[in-house]
Amino acid sequence: MNTGSRDVDEVTPIDEISGKLGSDPEEKRLMRSVLDSDEEVINDGKLITSALNTGISAFTPDMLFDKLVTNYKMAKNIYGESFLQEVSGYGEKTIERNLHIGEFKQELKKRIKDKLNRLKQEGVIDKEGNITEKAMKLSKIIMYTEELDKLAARGLLGEREHKKSYSHGMKEDIKQFRKGRYRDIAVRKTVKLAVRRQHSEIQKEDLVAFERKSKGKRNIIYALDASGSMKGRKLIQCKKAGIALAYKAIEEKDKVGLVVFGKEVKGKIAPTQDFKRLLNNITSVVAKEKTNMAATIKEAINLFPKEEATKHLIMITDAMPTSGETPETDALEAASIAAGKNITISVIGINLKKEGQEIAEKLAEAGKGRIFIVKDLDNIDRIVLEDYYSAS
Repeated sequence: MNTGSRDVDEVTPIDEISGKLGSDPEEKRLMRSVLDSDEEVINDGKLITSALNTGISAFTPDMLFDKLVTNYKMAKNIYGESFLQEVSGYGEKTIERNLHIGEFKQELKKRIKDKLNRLKQEGVIDKEGNITEKAMKLSKIIMYTEELDKLAARGLLGEREHKKSYSHGMKEDIKQFRKGRYRDIAVRKTVKLAVRRQHSEIQKEDLVAFERKSKGKRNIIYALDASGSMKGRKLIQCKKAGIALAYKAIEEKDKVGLVVFGKEVKGKIAPTQDFKRLLNNITSVVAKEKTNMAATIKEAINLFPKEEATKHLIMITDAMPTSGETPETDALEAASIAAGKNITISVIGINLKKEGQEIAEKLAEAGKGRIFIVKDLDNIDRIVLEDYYSAS
């Protein structure tokens, strides 16, 4: 059967990405390399992403090698498994199993030096081993394209609120397609209808589309925990979830803001539709220090514009408040103040312990929002989007 789905269901990555990132020539060159599956460039980007999200801003090959051969487990805690694999080209088990062999150590040292020398030649790190601006751009592009690929694989790229994609999402309404945008066509339901009618090809009368539901404006603030315990893969996945939220919400004509918090608020953006600004700030977050939720909530209250719109704060963390004399009480009081200003708060907790989960539940209750406990890091973006779509 000729479904005709190619014209309405395919996404052109370069159009999606270029339109969001703007006109920076270097970014466009890097983007083209990534989209053309240049394996070397992609691996460089993954290495830089692993380094930045583990708190590494400079590469010293001799120091790195010494730490590897002296105490591999300690080196893994410092640099992270992903970084060590990218920089050496060896998997964790291979390194740990062969570190006592002299020839392997020589080969390992050579690989690390060769890798870092090539990164210098490519301008990804400078002569002193510091991560360059080009490297930051490449890391951003890697995270962005990986998240868009993931959204596309789940059928969420370009999809609007009318489609039921989440366990608590909005129900879909279907109507006969007469005129409008082709991306609104419900492809699967159209094909099923054509099959049920025993059509060998899709007819005009088979076309059905999602009916958009009118909704008020939404201002969402994404509060990202950048305390030290978030280093590594947790931070990477949370950044990607922030990218997904910014992409989808702005596509829905909503606004997204950002608060980066640790011991104090380290970065903030009032709700905006400037995707590139959000992307730049999300991808450049570095994790360190403790967690101050009260200051985060108070800052978010001030960032929300004074306009008629849904105001919702999404807080994502792997620990409950630890900064201040009475951190739990301060956070709950701030959540109550937010609720009094019609600002709802949801908490997404990553592997929270029992005590932390209890505090998170109180915080979400005080903020009249929802709580999610994440066990699988790959699901963070899905949960963030689910919470966004349920905010009203």
